[in-house]
Amino acid sequence: MSSLVLKLSSVYDWVMSQKLFAATADDPVQDPAMLRIDNPPVTLREMALERLRNAIIAGIFRPGQRLVERALCDQLGVSRSVIREVLRHLEAEGLVEMAPKQGPIVALIAWHQARQIYDIRIALETTAVADCARGADPDTKEKLRTVLEDLDRNSRKNDALTILAATNAFYETIFLSGGHEIAWDIVKRLNGRISRLRVMTLATANRTISGPANMRAIFDAILRNDPDAATAACRAHITEAARIAEGLLSPETPATIA
Repeated sequence: MSSLVLKLSSVYDWVMSQKLFAATADDPVQDPAMLRIDNPPVTLREMALERLRNAIIAGIFRPGQRLVERALCDQLGVSRSVIREVLRHLEAEGLVEMAPKQGPIVALIAWHQARQIYDIRIALETTAVADCARGADPDTKEKLRTVLEDLDRNSRKNDALTILAATNAFYETIFLSGGHEIAWDIVKRLNGRISRLRVMTLATANRTISGPANMRAIFDAILRNDPDAATAACRAHITEAARIAEGLLSPETPATIA
């Protein structure tokens, strides 16, 4: 027992010598940052939320399809309480809706809803790209260049989810560098529905080519610090996407994503 106490005492002395904790009750932690958890572990609910969100965005679960709790529990390997939390969260994001006598289903998409999303995008994104172009410094330009290179690589692979991730990073850099943090919060709330529309338009001919090309036109204008050209390129990009979506979505019938 005494040898164990001596060993524990030696460990304690080493810990104190490394300044990992305060030496006495009167000596507060010298660096409060050491207590911060910078990378908290991802919870099971967060993992299930991301998996189901991506499955809906990618079209694995089709518009109008019932989301049966028991089946989702088996597919995701989580409890029913976790599934219910996830479905409530996705309902708030507009990806799930509650249908009478059916329960949760994948939200339907109609053109009149999509048109509103494109109108919001034009209003927010054109202003953000203009302000980004006015004040873009070399660091911002380099970040955008790196993201576009990543987007080009993933576009050649035709991987929808990685294309979405790169596109999201591109716009996040533009909004935040342009000082549009609140507008970016609004975009993030709509991001699930925006992403579903992006996947739908990406499935059409040549969109994986024209989309990145349009984004490069936005980048080129930012590179020149030309807000007018950036605004025009952004508007053209969103207008083209809206035109494709309108052709895919009947005014009366919700979309079926291929």
